[in-house]
Amino acid sequence: MKKAALVFCVIFLPALARAQDAPRADVFAGYSYVHLSDYGTASLNGGSASVAFHPTGWLGIVGDVGGYEGATGLNGSMWTYLCGPRVSIHEGRITPFVQTLFGGAHTSADPPLNVGALARPVREAGVAGGGEFASSNSFAMTAGGGLDVNATAHLSIRLIQAEYLLTEFTDGIHNRQNNARVSAGLVLQF
Repeated sequence: MKKAALVFCVIFLPALARAQDAPRADVFAGYSYVHLSDYGTASLNGGSASVAFHPTGWLGIVGDVGGYEGATGLNGSMWTYLCGPRVSIHEGRITPFVQTLFGGAHTSADPPLNVGALARPVREAGVAGGGEFASSNSFAMTAGGGLDVNATAHLSIRLIQAEYLLTEFTDGIHNRQNNARVSAGLVLQF
């Protein structure tokens, strides 16, 4: 922990002091992939969008929403809605950032398929089969960061945003799911 604090101070603090050319706000939209690690090879494809307001050159407040559909045999979907702080370094064309967001997640799935992460939370809630969809809600949190590259004065390309995605759906087996979310797309800066 002491090493992480030292690395932060040495790398980030000098750059934060020089971050004068930061945008006041940015809007991101792009592709997202979610890997549901507690359930083998289950994965979801979709998109996410966020709005970040920057009261200072280095600190931002982010609101994020994402929607993901089942892949690799899953018949269901998941939505995330999150908000929290972001720390960015605006140096030249490159903008690295780290963020931690908190909020919720919502899944809907077809329990009779009995295949994967999305079916388990609603199946254990006592929902019967027959092709009906059921849903479940959970606390969600992400922690991670990314890298934006300025293409023009108001447009950037988010090369990568990689995050740990925690959900807490109760399914009788797991009460906490340790997932990963990776995103890429375009950022408009104002």
